Amino acid sequence: MEWLFAPVSNIPMIALSVIGIWLTVVILARIAGVRSFSKMSGFDFAVTVAIGSVVAGISLSPNPPLLQGVFALVILFAVQIGAASLRVYFPAISAVMDNQARLIMIGDEMIKDQMLKAKIGEGDLRAKLREANVIDFAQIEAVVAETTGDISVLHRDLDGPHLDPGLLEGVIGAEKFSAFCAKSNSI
Repeated sequence: MEWLFAPVSNIPMIALSVIGIWLTVVILARIAGVRSFSKMSGFDFAVTVAIGSVVAGISLSPNPPLLQGVFALVILFAVQIGAASLRVYFPAISAVMDNQARLIMIGDEMIKDQMLKAKIGEGDLRAKLREANVIDFAQIEAVVAETTGDISVLHRDLDGPHLDPGLLEGVIGAEKFSAFCAKSNSI
């Protein structure tokens, strides 16, 4: 039964730890800005998970102590800010740290080699199409596996404008979309 209940004397320690770590996260997030909990890259997501792990660990355990957790959070936020800054000023660092978006579908055609490289199965892709409210394959312009692991479904009304190829700049396989557009326009 010991594992089920905690001594009442632990409650003030837990409350103090939760309040202290929460205040630390709020202050650091305000200093670091909107990227603090973004999912703009896999690195950002990993830091967000690490922050959550530190918060959970400090909130429920007297070991490590609160100040050690605060220090760990300060370091995590500093690493995230530093890495984000380096990626902006040094494209080579960005290339090492970030995945690159991949074109995995053009129109109604799945691009199997890119799906394989992105580790996305046909069932996963169909689920994302449904999630994006695609009701007809003719609506689909392109589907991109983003650097974050998200799937962007770029679709249109059948009588609406087509996707501007410039939106796919930097996406692996974008040249296939341009070729598809050129072929479609010549028909």
